Amino acid sequence: MDADHTGDPGLFGPSSVTWQLHSDPMMWVAGVRALYLQALHPRAVRGVMQNSDFRKDAWGRLMRTANFVGTATYGTTEAAEKAGARVRKIHAMLTATDPDTGERYRVDEPELLLWVHCAEIDSYLDVARRSGIRLTEAQADRYIGEHRESARLVGLDPEDVPADQGQLAAYFEKIRPELAAGEEARDVEDFLRRPPTPVLLVPARELIWRGVAELAYASLPPYAHELYGRSAPSREAVNLQLRFTGTMLRSIPARARWQLPPKHIIRAMSRLGPGSRPAPYKLGRHLAILDEPGEGGDTRRGRAQKWGRPG
Repeated sequence: MDADHTGDPGLFGPSSVTWQLHSDPMMWVAGVRALYLQALHPRAVRGVMQNSDFRKDAWGRLMRTANFVGTATYGTTEAAEKAGARVRKIHAMLTATDPDTGERYRVDEPELLLWVHCAEIDSYLDVARRSGIRLTEAQADRYIGEHRESARLVGLDPEDVPADQGQLAAYFEKIRPELAAGEEARDVEDFLRRPPTPVLLVPARELIWRGVAELAYASLPPYAHELYGRSAPSREAVNLQLRFTGTMLRSIPARARWQLPPKHIIRAMSRLGPGSRPAPYKLGRHLAILDEPGEGGDTRRGRAQKWGRPG
């Protein structure tokens, strides 16, 4: 039977915070923020730079990462497990060398995988909340806890991964002395600000991409700005920019956004039925994007619909 029509909700399912949150267009800004943050771990970023031609295939790398997140979130259990197995197989073959000590190490060392994971989850949650998605503390904790599952996919023991905001904050406090903006981090920073682009597309890069990259950078935590050697901007000013950008992107009809390849959400809805549609955004005085499974309004055509489990 075609895996797309098995009714399998996958690793998370429509009742998860992840299912709702990852449908938000601000996740693209969050993804770029994660790259800036991940580059501040010298051993982790060295593993990337020494094993790939980052500048020549950076767009492909970004899209492969986005596809992995989409498959893990909205794909079938089989598709997610296969994606995780591919990542683990590739990482198991790669090593990097510390230029100062000559030490050769594996890129799938648990501490490196954990850094990449935590930087990503922190970025998704931080950008989502600051851009206007009102999650309660309990929902934020649920989101972090759910991603012990995605950590398992890349080879981590879920028991070693932060399960809530307190544990995530403690992890960042512990890891901060190991962070630095070395040469490789500067290369990533330069690329993200000015990625190589065909001449005819340079105006579009300056108009669209530069704004995304600058907003993602601005949203970094203060210690990251300090490591990169720049003063941290006003948090309030950045929050205003994030909310404005989120409002603009969410004004684009969801169906139009979700039609972009590889259509993970569209395929999931086809597999699971209309009840699996990620919740509409309710900001301001309205409901948050989600409260509990089954809560969350849709006021289209003057009537409320609930999001929840498929069926």
